[in-house]
Amino acid sequence: MPRWKALPDELDSEVREFASQLRRLVDRSGLSIAAVSDRTGYSKTSWERYLNGRLLAPKGAIVALAEVTGTNPVHLITMWELAERAWSRSEMRHDMTMQAIRISQARAALGELGPNPPKGKGNSGAARNGAPGAGTGGGVDSADRPGRPGGSVTGVAGPAGVSPTVPPQMPYGGGGDQGAGPGPSGPAAPRRGADSPDRQRRRRKLTMFLAGVVGALVVIAAAVFLTGLGKDDKGDESAKPPASPSTSEKDLPAGVECTGKSCTGKDPETMGCGGELAGTTTRATVGKAVIEVRYSKTCGAAWARITQAAPGDKVTISGDGAKQNGTVNADFDAYTPMVAVKDGASAEACATLKAGQTGCTK
Repeated sequence: MPRWKALPDELDSEVREFASQLRRLVDRSGLSIAAVSDRTGYSKTSWERYLNGRLLAPKGAIVALAEVTGTNPVHLITMWELAERAWSRSEMRHDMTMQAIRISQARAALGELGPNPPKGKGNSGAARNGAPGAGTGGGVDSADRPGRPGGSVTGVAGPAGVSPTVPPQMPYGGGGDQGAGPGPSGPAAPRRGADSPDRQRRRRKLTMFLAGVVGALVVIAAAVFLTGLGKDDKGDESAKPPASPSTSEKDLPAGVECTGKSCTGKDPETMGCGGELAGTTTRATVGKAVIEVRYSKTCGAAWARITQAAPGDKVTISGDGAKQNGTVNADFDAYTPMVAVKDGASAEACATLKAGQTGCTK
């Protein structure tokens, strides 16, 4: 009897009940996990995950287990459907929790940056609106500043009957503190330094250009990435699994070591022909023992298996002129080496029990 591990505490009650029911079926059948794997076509590792509650078994595995253990599949499928809904709800709750964590982390990261107001906008706005500030000439409106087209000259005294003269203006980029404040005869010329409108416009144009370049590079990278994915999925024929088993050893699936006549006399498990690559073609009962013909189309070979037998019982496989034998040991089951056959119907399994009974699958 297998020694089951304790089911995870976080399992939903319906999933826990379903996993416990699967364990009871396996215990009642008297089969080992390896035997369940061989009979159902699902790997031993997968069944260990199903029975230990780490993964929900697919519907196909449940139907296969019901057939192997002689259980009504209708009731077992009903329990599977309830467990599958509970499993989906658990996954949804997990996804929502992870999403909330990511949102909280993003908000925290954005909150650490804090607002960053643009430089120089407060002063330039005050100057444009005529508000008092440094270098604005004591509240003189920008339209009335000297040196501006269409503006009148204010605050510059001249002789009676003589039009006011405009003080000479410093060129753009003029140095030092020239025009930083009002002089003795009136307001100074406006500063045209680092925060001049022309330079701001040039910086904005440069920023927009760089943003466009970055966006174009992102689009190109995305196109290359998606094209590579499409090639792996559709264009790369070498990435696709073979449509049908090949008889050439060079084209065999990973783990399969022989095909056809090269498999005769070899162990099916060692050669990679068992598990999901094999199926039972015929079955018979001799006494309390069950004998089966196991056939692998990929390997082009068959072998006999006997279960629920006694130590010393013998099993034989014959087909296409070849014959192999096996003897039951303390595990109460055994299988023979392989014989090369054209199909599963060409092979016959026979059993000879120590109690005296004999029988074959045909």
